[in-house]
Amino acid sequence: MSSASIVVTPGQLARRAELYHQFAQLTVAGLGLQQSIEQLRRHPPHSSYREPLERTHKEIARGFTFTESLRRSGNWLPDFDLSLIEAGELSGRLDACFRKLGDYYQERAAMARQLIGDMAYPVFLIHFAVFIIPFAQLFISGDFLSYAFKTFGILIPLYVIVAVVIYAAQSKHGESWRAVFETILNPIPILGSARRDLALARLAMSLEALISAGVGVVHAWELAGPVSGSPRLRRAVNAWKRNVESGQTVAEAMSASGQFPDMFANQYASAEISGKLDEVLGRMHHYYQDSGQRKMRALAQWTPRIIYLIVALLIAIHIIRFYAGYFNQIGNVLNGF
Repeated sequence: MSSASIVVTPGQLARRAELYHQFAQLTVAGLGLQQSIEQLRRHPPHSSYREPLERTHKEIARGFTFTESLRRSGNWLPDFDLSLIEAGELSGRLDACFRKLGDYYQERAAMARQLIGDMAYPVFLIHFAVFIIPFAQLFISGDFLSYAFKTFGILIPLYVIVAVVIYAAQSKHGESWRAVFETILNPIPILGSARRDLALARLAMSLEALISAGVGVVHAWELAGPVSGSPRLRRAVNAWKRNVESGQTVAEAMSASGQFPDMFANQYASAEISGKLDEVLGRMHHYYQDSGQRKMRALAQWTPRIIYLIVALLIAIHIIRFYAGYFNQIGNVLNGF
């Protein structure tokens, strides 16, 4: 799946998940990176992966690291994937990193399929309502131009809005674009909270992997910031780096930033004192991952239902207005006699 795709389908997400799961299986089996890439190049989850995997294999043969080779092989992976792979490479836990990425894309594919399936009937209902509501006026007047304006004049702007939202949500955009998009989405109930939880889960996961591998705390936070996928968290981490290097603890800097939930900051502060950072970060990863996924599933279930209720309500209002006007005309006729 190219990161340049305008629309990311569930099938593309599932193929990305399969790619990472196969990477995890091969590395656990003891194959080196070059052998794993060569094996996947010969039998990829999808033919579109064959060429970038071949380029990656060549870059590794030239002496570049795995992450560097992926970056040099073309724009086929999102920054989030590359940041997490880099953390896994530095921590020596690439197999765990591949499993996490595989599970992440598998979950996204499942939620996308559920959302598309649940949205099918509301989308049909929207089109049905748009075409049927002005039909009575067309039947009376025979004005097809007015009918086309009242139908396609509504649908085309809706198509444009949906296309813009899909394009804006793509991971290929720079950090400034993603920061604006994050600012817009964060206040939205459920969705904003789910995105924040998932960002914290990715942050905790990468921190746990890096710190367990012996990477210094400051450098681990510097690497984990991009993995979170949140420009807001990344800016917060970059802002306190100098203070931490000057002697301030990460827990103190985190609390002062105001960008982290109290539970995350308090748990981290306790772990910092007890020396059990890896253990606590592992627990926080699972907590925020479960919380974020639960909210996203709820959103995928309730969004189509809300749309269905709104459209049904609009149709009901129109029917009531139509019959009210119809009986009013009958009354006027009868009063005339």
